[in-house]
Amino acid sequence: MRYSRSLDEGVFLKRYKRFFADIESQGQTLTAHVPNTGSLKSVNNPGRPCLFSHSTNPERKLKQTLEMIQSPEGAWVGINTATPNLLVKETLEGILKGRTEVPVNWRHWREFASVKAEYKINAESRLDFALLRQDSSQIHFIEVKNVTLAEGKTAKFPDAQTTRGQKHLRELMALMEAGHTAEILFTVQRGDCEEFAPAEDLDPDYARLLREAGRKGLRISPFVVELSPEEVRLSDRLLRLRL
Repeated sequence: MRYSRSLDEGVFLKRYKRFFADIESQGQTLTAHVPNTGSLKSVNNPGRPCLFSHSTNPERKLKQTLEMIQSPEGAWVGINTATPNLLVKETLEGILKGRTEVPVNWRHWREFASVKAEYKINAESRLDFALLRQDSSQIHFIEVKNVTLAEGKTAKFPDAQTTRGQKHLRELMALMEAGHTAEILFTVQRGDCEEFAPAEDLDPDYARLLREAGRKGLRISPFVVELSPEEVRLSDRLLRLRL
């Protein structure tokens, strides 16, 4: 996914009221939108370089959007939670339409005929993607999670308690029990990690449910997102899993 123009660099000053951040750029202090509802634990470091985009929408009050913050160790960390679903959709559609080369770690997606986003599984819930076959009613469900938290070389999710995430795991397990297949795709928006683990100290219930779902056949896919000021892309680099 290429940006319409290269991201501008500034200095991240502070985050407040969850969706606002002050950025210093070219001698000015700008207020930017923060497209992330999480805690940004390990990323919320005032004084670090950041990258931000611009909007030309006249209806928007905040013209800038905070896209990335540089970690103390120097890695760019993508904080926009809208990015992962766009990348996964772009990747899946590219594979199914034959536009994208299919590396080994993506080949389980190649067997499907079509993809539907925001797939409604009941009156109250939708999952991010459903991969459909032409000759079978069995569906492969994918739920996407954004990962920014890291401890050392270990990427972790979630960065705060997530009852919604727990609900998704229960739903995926129920779908597998009904005969479907399911996958949780952790998009790790930083390139400085070697393994992935649930953040047991922040949400022990989520960690327990993830392990349970894994035992029942849930495919757990922590893929690294490659970041630059010009574009972001889902890579086929799969982190080692530590449950």
